[in-house]
Amino acid sequence: MKPLFILAAIFAFGVLIAVHELGHFLAAKLCGVRVNEFSIGMGPLIWHKETEETQYSLRLFPVGGFCAMEGEDEDTGDARSFVRQGFWKKFLILAAGSLMNFLTGVVIILCIFAGASAFNVDRVAGLAPEFTQTGENGLMEGDLFYKIDGYRTYLAGDAQMFLSFADDTVDIEVVRDGRHILVENVARQTCTGMEGETYQGFGLYVGYHSVPATFGTTLQYVAYQSLDFVQQVWFSLSMLFSGGAGVSDLTGPVGIVSTMTEVGEAAQEAGGIGAAMENISYFAALLAINLAVMNLLPLPALDGGRIFFLFVDAVCLLLFKRKVPEKYQAYVNTAGFVILMGFMLFVTFQDVFRLFR
Repeated sequence: MKPLFILAAIFAFGVLIAVHELGHFLAAKLCGVRVNEFSIGMGPLIWHKETEETQYSLRLFPVGGFCAMEGEDEDTGDARSFVRQGFWKKFLILAAGSLMNFLTGVVIILCIFAGASAFNVDRVAGLAPEFTQTGENGLMEGDLFYKIDGYRTYLAGDAQMFLSFADDTVDIEVVRDGRHILVENVARQTCTGMEGETYQGFGLYVGYHSVPATFGTTLQYVAYQSLDFVQQVWFSLSMLFSGGAGVSDLTGPVGIVSTMTEVGEAAQEAGGIGAAMENISYFAALLAINLAVMNLLPLPALDGGRIFFLFVDAVCLLLFKRKVPEKYQAYVNTAGFVILMGFMLFVTFQDVFRLFR
C-alpha cells in the first residue's frame, strides 16, 4: 500500500499548491487584473491551453505553481496591470492565496470532525506527591488546562507538548467550575510518576476530558483545531529562533510526502485504509494552514513580503508623497526568491539524505 500513500501525499500537496494559486487567480480576475499565465507545477511545460487572455499550464514538478499577472514588478503601461491597482485590490490579491489555503484546511477539518462522537481536551489527571502548589488557588485534580506559558491548550496533546518544551519554570492557567486560575512559576523537579517511577518534570499527570459532539461543539472544535494549527506554526518558529529547534529539524516537499506516507501506513496498521486516509487528510489540513501562515510572513518573495511593501509604500506616500520604485521592490523579491530556492534545495537534499540514511 506504500505507493498508494505516496501518490495520495503527492496529490494532496499538489492540490494545496493549486488551491493557493487559484486564490490569487480568482482575486486577480475579480479585481480586473490581467493574468498572463496560471500554472500548476514548476519546470518544463507538459500541457497548456491558451485563451484570449490567459494561458493555463500544467508543469512537470508538483512542488509549486504560479499566477503570472501583467505588470507584477514593473509598470508595463497596461491599465489592468497589477502595479496600477489600488492598495486594497493589491492586498486582496496577495492575501487570497493564504486565505484559500486556510479555508481548505478548515473544510478538511470539518469533514473529519463531522463524524466525531466527542472531542478530547487536556485535564489534570493527578499531581505528584512532590507538587506543592495545590488548593483553591493552585492546581487540583480535574482542572482543565487552558494556557501553558501563554500558549492556549485547545485540544488533547497540547498540554504535554508545551510542558515538554518548557523551561525550568512554567506558568499554568486552568479552568475550574468556570473560573480561571493562574499558577505561576511551577518548577521542574524530580517527581514520582503514577507507576512509582521517578522522572524530571513538573509533577502533573495529564489526562483527557471528553466533550460530547453536538452541532455547536463540532463547529467550536473545528475552529479550535484550526487555531491550534496556527499556534503550532508560531510555536515552531519561536522554537527555531530561540534555539529550541534547529535547521536540521526542518522539512521540505520530500520530507512532507515521506511523513504523510508514514502517517498513512501507521494508521492503516491500527485501523485500516479508512483510518489511513483520515490521518493523511488531517496532516493535509495541518499543511494547508501551515502554508497559509508561512506565506504571510513578511519575508521577500513570499506573499507576506509583498504585503509588507504595500504598507511601506503607503507610509512613503503619506510622508514623502512618493512610493518605493517597483524596480527596487523587484530586486529585493528576486534576491529573496533566490535565497528561498537555495534554502529549499538544502532542505530537500537533507530530506533525501534522511530517506537513504
